[in-house]
Amino acid sequence: MTVESSASATWEGSLVTGKGTVRPASGAFPELALTWNNRAESRASGTSPEELIAAAHSSCLSMALAHGLAGAGHPPERLDTTAKVTFGPAEGISAIHLIVKGKVPGIDAAVFTAAVEDAKANCPVSKALAAVPITAEATLEL
Repeated sequence: MTVESSASATWEGSLVTGKGTVRPASGAFPELALTWNNRAESRASGTSPEELIAAAHSSCLSMALAHGLAGAGHPPERLDTTAKVTFGPAEGISAIHLIVKGKVPGIDAAVFTAAVEDAKANCPVSKALAAVPITAEATLEL
């Protein structure tokens, strides 16, 4: 079975002085404002394509990690993943850094780190973003 997801964006005006919105077809979150300032100069308000990529990547990594850990007999109690997507006007998206904290009974830090690296390499969003350097740090909480 395959599932198709979609979102739509509207933009008015030039890149630097214009503005836009993005909205998911599902209605899972409200329409969000987009501006060049929010994307390239300030993260004070609104969203950006990179923030939406970070949301997708952090959720995908968490799901892939949960699946891998459970498949190895160690279902996690909790996983918290933050994705930091670096964007510059000249270079575009230049890096993604994943920070993963997990509470997983029955494993040690080395096993957890290996599981994070495997999830990083194999989650569908990581694969889609393979042209960008992706790093990860893992912390196992006791």
